[in-house]
Order: sequence, then structure tokens, then C-alpha cells
Amino acid sequence: QVQLLESGGGLVQAGGSLRLSCSASGTLIGAKTMAWYRQAPGKERELVAKVTNSDSTNYSDFVKGRFTIARVWAKNTVFLQMNSLKPEDTGAYYCNARFIAGTVDDYWGQGTQVTVYS
Repeated sequence: QVQLLESGGGLVQAGGSLRLSCSASGTLIGAKTMAWYRQAPGKERELVAKVTNSDSTNYSDFVKGRFTIARVWAKNTVFLQMNSLKPEDTGAYYCNARFIAGTVDDYWGQGTQVTVYS
């Protein structure tokens, strides 16, 4: 079992930065990917960025060049550095760990709120 805990959300003016952290209890060794998703009110949850177990990264177009995902395996932690924030980045941000061993097992954190005002 893996439990994920996000932190680092908050209220920030447009153009500002935030750094989200996702700490895991239980090992992340074996996780195929770690990812950040977000969900705005009234919208579906969407992928923001992900990092694989080989440290390959992938970003959604709407954050490319502004956000950076990084994983520190030794600390069981994944970060999301968010720069040049926009009001449309507002939402609840969720950490995800995906394990694939015959079946796909997804683990989610409780989320951390990011609010960007203009």
C-alpha cells in the first residue's frame, strides 16, 4: 500500500510560482509512473505532468515551458515546480502513483488547492 500526501498549494498572483510536493509512505520503487493531475470546478481531472521510472517526463501542452516535474526516489517524493502561473491553472492538484504488474493500480493523494488570481 502506498499513501500519498500533497502539500505546497496556496493563493498566488498571476505570474507567480508555487512548488508542490508529494510525499509517499511506502516505497515508490516499482511505480511505473508518478504524475500530477488537476481538476478545476465543474471540469474533469486532467493530466498535468508525469515522470516514469526511467526519469522520462511528459507534460500537457498547457503547462509546457512553465511547469517542471521532478522525482527524488531516495526521499519517496515528487515535486511540481510551477512558474508563470495563470488564473486558468486554478484547481485542486492531485498526486498519482501508478503500478503495473499484471494489473494497473493507481494511488491518489487527497489533493492540494492552487488558486491563481489576476
